[in-house]
Amino acid sequence: MIIVIAVVSLGFVGYLVLPAMDITAQEQPEVFVTHSGAVVQTTGDVLDPVYTIQEVEFDPQKYLREFDYGEVSQLEDGTILREFTIIAEDDKIMEIAPGIFYNVWTFNGQVPGPTIRATEGDLVRIHFTNNGSKEHTMHFHGNHPAEMDGIFEIVGSNGGQFTYEFIAGPVGVHPYHCHVMPVEEHIGHGLYGVFIVDPKDARQQADEMVMVLNGFDTDFDGENNLYAANTIPYYYQHHPIQINTNELIRVYVVNMVGLDPINNFHLHGTLYEYYPTGTDMVPSQFTDMTTFSQSERGILEFEYEYTGRYMFHAHLTEFSEKGWSGLFYVKDSSQPNMEVYAYGS
Repeated sequence: MIIVIAVVSLGFVGYLVLPAMDITAQEQPEVFVTHSGAVVQTTGDVLDPVYTIQEVEFDPQKYLREFDYGEVSQLEDGTILREFTIIAEDDKIMEIAPGIFYNVWTFNGQVPGPTIRATEGDLVRIHFTNNGSKEHTMHFHGNHPAEMDGIFEIVGSNGGQFTYEFIAGPVGVHPYHCHVMPVEEHIGHGLYGVFIVDPKDARQQADEMVMVLNGFDTDFDGENNLYAANTIPYYYQHHPIQINTNELIRVYVVNMVGLDPINNFHLHGTLYEYYPTGTDMVPSQFTDMTTFSQSERGILEFEYEYTGRYMFHAHLTEFSEKGWSGLFYVKDSSQPNMEVYAYGS
């Protein structure tokens, strides 16, 4: 049993923002479940965002395979138009680990922001509103006119608006992020996401997923305290990603960890074909470990022959032991999805 006491929780490294609470002791203990699935019982105030503060709801399992193709229409010349609405906010609180709360800055209420997806040659139109208290922008990696670069077109706080419009390209996986100075602060708080540009001739059918590698400096000393794939440390270790044997898996990986110059991705039990940035249709490597610098990204493709549990993680011990670790649960395609025991539990 884990005992959580409100006063002790103030000692967690992190950004704690709590409303006024009734500090009168409860007669009956309350029970809730942490991110790791542990049942927590306490007779003190429950420091859980469901009960005590405004919560940013984020489901890494849902985010993994969720793609936003926008509102689609066709122009007179036959060009496909994809329109998206993105809203920036900077006043949200998120429980990134049990008992650790962080002031996240969000695109559409989540970190990372939505995975925007288009086909090369599509016209992308993004209606951006800044509902935050600070200035923000959206900067896309890829091809676009200078006036759409999100550097000098500062969008004012409390309702400022701007429309980004450009032709999707080049093919590949690209990050987008706020580019207001100090950029490290805006990215560090969560203003980033993934932009996928598909080739006109579609890639081979696969089970596709997105993994954004991120880190959190929870005590603001210039060093990350927690690391993750898709925001919640250890999430996929406690909730393994279920995939099928002999099925092509395609993972779009984007490294958005700041403060650390490099990160990497190591896969157990098989090797993957690696496409740096995804701009070339021919893989450059067949490997089980790839190193990424800040904002570097690529596409991983692989299959598993054997069923079972296989780890994927940073092959940097500090990163993997501070949250950047997960599991694939490989099953026969005839098996239904099921509860899986986590590594280390």
